[in-house]
Amino acid sequence: MKRTKTILLSLLVSVVGYGQNKANKVFDMVVASDGSGNYTSVQAAINAAPANSTRPYLIFIKNGVYDELVDIPAEKTYIHLIGQDAKSTIIRHTMHCGGKDSQQFEYSVNNPQSENYKHHAVMDNWGSNFYMENITLENSWGTRQQAGPQALAIRTFADRMAFYNCRFLSFQDTWFTTTNDTDRHYIKDCYLEGAVDYIYGSGDVLAEETTFYNVRSGSIITAPCHTKARYGYAFLNCIVDGNQKAADGKLKLGRPWHNNPVNVWINTKMLIPVAPEGWTDMGTIPYLFAEYRSHDNQGKLINTGKRKTVYTYTDRNTGNKYSGSSQTTITASEAAKYNYQNMIMAADGWNPRSYMESLPAPEKLYYKKGVLHWKSVKGAKGYLVTNDKNEVVGIVKDNHLIITQKHSQLYTVSTINHYGHIGNKTEIHIGL
Repeated sequence: MKRTKTILLSLLVSVVGYGQNKANKVFDMVVASDGSGNYTSVQAAINAAPANSTRPYLIFIKNGVYDELVDIPAEKTYIHLIGQDAKSTIIRHTMHCGGKDSQQFEYSVNNPQSENYKHHAVMDNWGSNFYMENITLENSWGTRQQAGPQALAIRTFADRMAFYNCRFLSFQDTWFTTTNDTDRHYIKDCYLEGAVDYIYGSGDVLAEETTFYNVRSGSIITAPCHTKARYGYAFLNCIVDGNQKAADGKLKLGRPWHNNPVNVWINTKMLIPVAPEGWTDMGTIPYLFAEYRSHDNQGKLINTGKRKTVYTYTDRNTGNKYSGSSQTTITASEAAKYNYQNMIMAADGWNPRSYMESLPAPEKLYYKKGVLHWKSVKGAKGYLVTNDKNEVVGIVKDNHLIITQKHSQLYTVSTINHYGHIGNKTEIHIGL
């Protein structure tokens, strides 16, 4: 009898989604809009995180819409924001960067009477060693108005930032990617949506298997601004797509903002047509705007013979006009230099792909006497258990969970690695 009580007590304290037993915690904090976590807002969890951390601080965000502005200061290092589901874990706010003559100035960051005053984006991030997965950042000014002015979803102003399976939504200037050439951003399996310069700025930014979705006629994807970047913007094995308005053949890959911008597209699948010239003018001459093996929605290589080679601009201060040129394609050997090892790892061995490694799915699931069991997975920090409504039933370190619902249900158990990544899953039907 004593042993039975001990086992039941052990099972109870293993349900650690909300911190019943600190020694058993999987995530440091849980955010839930329904009040079932440690905090109901993402910013509150950020505020509670330790300053100048040297290890990942794991914050799990349950499905829900979080209407707030999120600021991550420079001292909040090693923050890992893990959403439950990219399309259902949404951080959203309505704001823009327009002046007094803009529509609905009450939403402007330039209006002293607005809650958005002196903010710049839905998420402003200055903390290095940042990781985010399974989260949507939406500036609802851009997505609802489908018009300018500038309305940022995110700004990322630090080195070593990684994003996996995230969605970034707005219209004009969705993502500002730092002003420092040496800052590294790694983007994997993400979705970026916009119409005007919707990823812009500086840094060595490597995007892989990411979709760039355009929402108006004449959309322009990038507006890079590099001074002496090692690599600049490099997009590998990505997809260019868009709605019907954007599919009219006027889409541009990018335009040069300032200084010596670099943007290369390698093995791109263009599901909608890009304008024959491919690029357009802005405020400088690009150092390199080029492609390697772009292909259409049928898998056929695209003829880039009409791509823009000569760029012109007028200096705003002097009124002087300038012109220059950029090559339009790169060779196989040149393309090979834009890789993960060179762009992301070379400086110090930073390896954000390890954050994204999915552990095997749990095996040998069974339900007995009110407890769901499974075989432990080597290397797992814990497990996420959800029901058929995609509600979190538990976040546990051990390989079992007490089930309190009193009806038949489908349950899903997913592995969690030591960086917080939600990995492979197994389903089980149980009858209670």
